Amino acid sequence: MNAAENKRLLALDILRGITIAGMILVNNPGSWSAIYAPLEHASWNGLTPTDLVFPFFMFIMGASTYLSLKKFDFRCSRATVRKILRRVLVIFLIGVGIGWFSRFCGTFNALSDEGVPFWERIGRSCWTFDRMRILGVMQRLALSYGAAALIAVTVRHRRIPWIAAGLLAGYFAILLSGHGFEISEQNVVGIVDRAILGPAHMYRQGDLAFDPEGLLSTIPSIAHVLIGFCCGGLLVGARNLTDKIQNLFLVGSALMLCGWLLSYGCPINKKIWSPTFVLVTCGMASSLLALLIWTIDVKGYRRWSRFFESFGINPLFLYVSAAVLSILLNNIRLPHGNGLLSLHGFAYSLCLKPALGDYFGSLVYALLFVALNWGIGYTLYKRKIYIKI
Repeated sequence: MNAAENKRLLALDILRGITIAGMILVNNPGSWSAIYAPLEHASWNGLTPTDLVFPFFMFIMGASTYLSLKKFDFRCSRATVRKILRRVLVIFLIGVGIGWFSRFCGTFNALSDEGVPFWERIGRSCWTFDRMRILGVMQRLALSYGAAALIAVTVRHRRIPWIAAGLLAGYFAILLSGHGFEISEQNVVGIVDRAILGPAHMYRQGDLAFDPEGLLSTIPSIAHVLIGFCCGGLLVGARNLTDKIQNLFLVGSALMLCGWLLSYGCPINKKIWSPTFVLVTCGMASSLLALLIWTIDVKGYRRWSRFFESFGINPLFLYVSAAVLSILLNNIRLPHGNGLLSLHGFAYSLCLKPALGDYFGSLVYALLFVALNWGIGYTLYKRKIYIKI
């Protein structure tokens, strides 16, 4: 491999940036009642473009884990394990902190509308742990990364594909034996999460306490990161860019084909993170990464990708900052008419919606929010500030 190919592949950062920008876009519409179909999650079984952004990021996290742990020669030393566990704890607590901050702001405004005195509002808003959701996107990233990284430093790498396959097969058996493909109280995924977490600490789908980032469905997400880890190994082990592209396309095509064929008996479903969802999305991510390597690192078509590079350099920081900014825009309220209106409401309801309509105004709001966060990322990028989480 020549010196140029030994350098960090820009395509990895671009794919990471595309997924973060996508996650911010779909999480922040102008109105949740006015969303274009491709920007919505599938209601249950099925796959939309929105359903791809989170699993794509987890795939890239797996590939990046390989590159990171390779620096330590995959040794299971005390320092390596301590670093892994510290990162797991930090990411998990940040996710919990975002959930707490959202609950704090929402409770504070609700109590304000009821006329509760200021300091009582503060106290009651701070203590919302009895009804706060415990898990979420960041928490799933933390748990999946931690388990996959510990497996990577304790198990021979040729066994990792078999471990990933075993996790998916075991999870499928659990789903099959426990009504796992139904939206009901009898769904084993919900039963396990309710028993361990409690309904008050879970996401609610209508009247049903069902967490799409729950504990039981973390099992296949670990396999998801492990598949990304194996693809990271293919990237490093290939002799040149052509081999990298071919290997990723072959693996991606095989995974997508297997996932599609198996979906007749195991539906593709993000909310339960079904095994076929893992196979299909990992296959698509691997193929897209190969395409990006060919486009960016081989052909040199890079100008179009500069926007996403700013997101890819500080991905988790920008995801967190976007979440905090979104909470503030939704909860900072200004006097309007006889009541109060949030900054979000002012931008969408008073500015964009009257001019552009419900759906297009909602989309433009989301795009402007992405652009705002890109401005933050671009500033960090230009100043070469890299914030690792």
